Amino acid sequence: MVAMAPAVGQVPRNQVNPKFKIRKGRVRQSVMGWCFKSKPNPVDGPTLAKWAADIGLAGIEGIARQDYPAAKKLGLAISLVSSHGFKTGPFDRAQHAVCRTKLTEAIDVAAAVGCPSVITFTGFSVKGTMPEQGERNCVEFWKSMMAVAERKKVNLVLEHLNTRDDSHPMKGHPGYFGDDVDLCADLVGRVGSPRMKLLFDIYHVQIMNGDVIRRIGQYQKIIGHYHTAGNPGRAELDDTQEINYPAVMRAIVATDYKGFVTQEFIPTWDDKAAALRHAAMVCDV
Repeated sequence: MVAMAPAVGQVPRNQVNPKFKIRKGRVRQSVMGWCFKSKPNPVDGPTLAKWAADIGLAGIEGIARQDYPAAKKLGLAISLVSSHGFKTGPFDRAQHAVCRTKLTEAIDVAAAVGCPSVITFTGFSVKGTMPEQGERNCVEFWKSMMAVAERKKVNLVLEHLNTRDDSHPMKGHPGYFGDDVDLCADLVGRVGSPRMKLLFDIYHVQIMNGDVIRRIGQYQKIIGHYHTAGNPGRAELDDTQEINYPAVMRAIVATDYKGFVTQEFIPTWDDKAAALRHAAMVCDV
């Protein structure tokens, strides 16, 4: 059998330019903080922000809120504010009150720091609640949040997650209700507000639905945020994984998308800074 060459434009891990800095900037790149906290050698928010600024990224998210000023001082935007977490969500009516409290607080934080979006999730399925009722619960809840979001000029972005990978608590989420990106897009549409958007996580979509580039075009009008990671394994965007990220990035650029594309892979390389620089290089199309 003849070995297949890397997809056109993919950059092998041994070809990282240690001096690379984003030049084209057609993709507004950001980085997620939680995934760089993995052991060994966890990276704190201020250190990650310095790496991001040095590489030329535009934003950062998923860091402690007390680290926001340090990131902004480096010229980075806060690209996304967290809220109620993926295990808690409006699928379960009993969780509406806590979701409302956390989302309202997160919207206030986002408005204060100039962040465009707050993340939201469906939450997990609940025994005794049929899917159709869970959908209605979600839509009803998000509709109830739109007056706050619209007044503060902040988007709620619904993230689709995969339920297929059960190897790691952050590589897949068995039990999560919103594991079909087409369903999540439908829920966004049913809310009926320009402030309700879809968070298109390329890694999760590849696992659960596939046909990533076509779906980017299909849902371009409602996509408010993107996340990346290599598949399989949620690792670097190198030539060991199956997603051709340069092609995906070109598809995003073709939709005239102006929001953030956030690097959310879990680094496996010894040099995590090099891994981030590599991902930025792959996506600077």
